[in-house]
Amino acid sequence: MATHSWGKEERSLTSSQSNHQLPNILMIITHDTGRHLGCYGRKVDTPNLDRLAEEGARFDSYFCPAPQCSPSRGSILTGRYPHINGLMGLAHLGFGLNPGEKTLPMFLREAGYDTYLFGFQHEAQDPASLGYDHIAQVKWDHRAQTVAPQVVDFLRNWRKETPFFAMVGFTETHRPFDRPWYTSDDPDRVEVPPYLPDLPDIRRDIAEFQGTVRAADDGVGLILEALDTRELAENTLVIYTTDHGIAFPRAKGTLYDPGLETALLMRWPGNIRPGSVYRELLCNIDLLPTLLDIACIRAPENLDGRSFLPLLRGLPYAGRERLFCELTWHDLYRPMRGIRTRRYKFIRHFTQACGIYIPLDIHQGLSGRAVRQEFYSRPYVQEELYDLDKDPLEMENLIGDPAYQETVQELRQVLEQWMRQTDDPLLSGHIRGQEAPGWEEERALGNLPREAYFEG
Repeated sequence: MATHSWGKEERSLTSSQSNHQLPNILMIITHDTGRHLGCYGRKVDTPNLDRLAEEGARFDSYFCPAPQCSPSRGSILTGRYPHINGLMGLAHLGFGLNPGEKTLPMFLREAGYDTYLFGFQHEAQDPASLGYDHIAQVKWDHRAQTVAPQVVDFLRNWRKETPFFAMVGFTETHRPFDRPWYTSDDPDRVEVPPYLPDLPDIRRDIAEFQGTVRAADDGVGLILEALDTRELAENTLVIYTTDHGIAFPRAKGTLYDPGLETALLMRWPGNIRPGSVYRELLCNIDLLPTLLDIACIRAPENLDGRSFLPLLRGLPYAGRERLFCELTWHDLYRPMRGIRTRRYKFIRHFTQACGIYIPLDIHQGLSGRAVRQEFYSRPYVQEELYDLDKDPLEMENLIGDPAYQETVQELRQVLEQWMRQTDDPLLSGHIRGQEAPGWEEERALGNLPREAYFEG
């Protein structure tokens, strides 16, 4: 495995896989960003990502199947749900893909691509196990300021005999936000998400968060400029996405839409009409089969996702009727399963924990401290149902409403059937995992009530 010397080690393509047929693929993924970008209507300055949307396509109903880092990223790499591919919790806390699980770089390598990893990944403790030909060495961190120049150097020295696939990961926009290398926005000018109270500390938290968003956007700008300079843009499919929703209460770590909503931007000159906006329901498990379709690779039958390439080509494509979502382990054990249709969200909890789960990094941040007492005191519910047409913020649980019982029964049955058909290990009881060390201190300080978590 090479760690530098970009483009010097090459493989020959078969006659049916010439570089005239296969575009380069460059995917940029950020951490915990949701859809908090200017091109999605948020009040934050992201000119480079906005440009990517203008020159390509923006997907407005694209969701992840798991509202935490490793499981969602594992689904991107495999096209399979987390409890199916094995990555049900965080890689640095002991979870991993099942042995023999095939990843996107493995598929693309077989199609003749040279595959590269730049910067941050969170799918494996050892990135070499993910199947990349080349893994860039990093000086000391994975910030956009460090990673983007490596990608620029790679593009400047790229030889065009073979197509490349480059996965580019920035640690932005993960907490903590208040680092000296980020410049906060003005708290008085930010927009507070409607599912959170408008409090000074939440405004300050959002303002600092937006400093990390702008840093990530700057990194994207450097890469887009390098593609233009090297005249690679015309034959390169550029993808920008993120793993899950923003790192704020009632978003990351929950199966509500703010936890599952993710940005997806794609630019592919001559193939994607500039300024396209797609509102079809999609899931990030659909991205791998789409890229396999683009690379003329037959998708295996065990994938959970399906290609949306027909959508990009202007052919009839209905989108999904539904997607499933799940949380097992993050930094605590809060297992839940859910189903999202175009109109409804159904969630089932598998512990007796009260309140709304808040991941540790958010719990200890400004927003978490502002709301955690109220969020943790909410009563236990086993099931939740929301009518997204009437209640897009998912504030009114309709599980006991007589008018919705037929819907409850239908979605409950579909979810249970899916869990059985996929051998969900949650059906067999408690799933072992490792709690993040910081929770022990939080409990000792009285910051996490016993009833807000449950290990049984």
